[in-house]
Parts: sequence; C-alpha cells; structure tokens
Amino acid sequence: MITPIRAVPGPRFTAGCTISTWMHTGERLGMPLGYLLIGYGPPELPNESPDSIEDGLMGMVAAMGMRPVVEQVPECGPRLIMNGPITSFDYGHPEWTLRLPHPGAIWRAHVSAGRPVCVMIGLDPLQTGTSAQCVSAYLERACSKGRVYMGAATLRRF
Repeated sequence: MITPIRAVPGPRFTAGCTISTWMHTGERLGMPLGYLLIGYGPPELPNESPDSIEDGLMGMVAAMGMRPVVEQVPECGPRLIMNGPITSFDYGHPEWTLRLPHPGAIWRAHVSAGRPVCVMIGLDPLQTGTSAQCVSAYLERACSKGRVYMGAATLRRF
C-alpha cells in the first residue's frame, strides 16, 4: 500500500483550527502532564470538505511524525515556542507556526520548565469553545475510532 504524500497546510487552513490546552495531574502518571489538542470544525468555507480538512490535518501529522493514539507516543521534538506572552506551535510548516490562544499560566510554566506536552490531532470535527467535558467526550469517541494522532513536544530554546 502506498502512503499518500500530504502537504503541510498554511495559515489559511490553520486559521480554522480549534485548539485546546489543559493540564492533567492524574495519579497514574505520577507527575503533571500538559496537553494540546488540535482539531477542526465542520466544513464552513466553499472550498472545504471533510476530505480536504482531513488532508490538512494529516499533513500536520506526517510533518511531525505523529502516530495513532494506540501506539507508543513518539517524540516530536522542540516545537513549542514562547516569546513573552505569546505561545505558538511549530506544526511542521517551513514558514508558519500556529499561535495557541491563552494556554494559561500553569500550562506555560510546565512548558517553561522543560516538561513535555502531549500533542494530539483529532480528525473528527471539533467545535470551538467546547467545555472540558465535551473535549473529554470528543477524545473518547475519536480515540475509539482511531481518529486521533499523538506526539510529545517540548519547548524550543533559542
């Protein structure tokens, strides 16, 4: 089987991405872990379709060497960038990064300390402004269908 080559999308695509960040302090892990979920809502623009959106998201997955959520989480390298109050994410495009809206002080402190963030890309439509419970339900559904890819990213130091 031949794996299709997908382009890494530019800013027109990423402007439509839905982004969620949070911390998990679960006892099973023994330490806090930061999370970053990148998704996309249902098609809204004339040139968007479920297939074109999935191609864009899979271009990001391929560029970062992410793996399905059921596999071992690969290291994706230093992709988180913090410059003053602005936090962005290098998703593999040669020129552009994805700005993360308000990840929160605790999440930023976690990243600043050099701790990893679990990055997930969900292929099923993800609405903007969803609550923590909705994100949790989304992940449960999408993971059970094999529609989430994962990788671990850290802070890029300049």
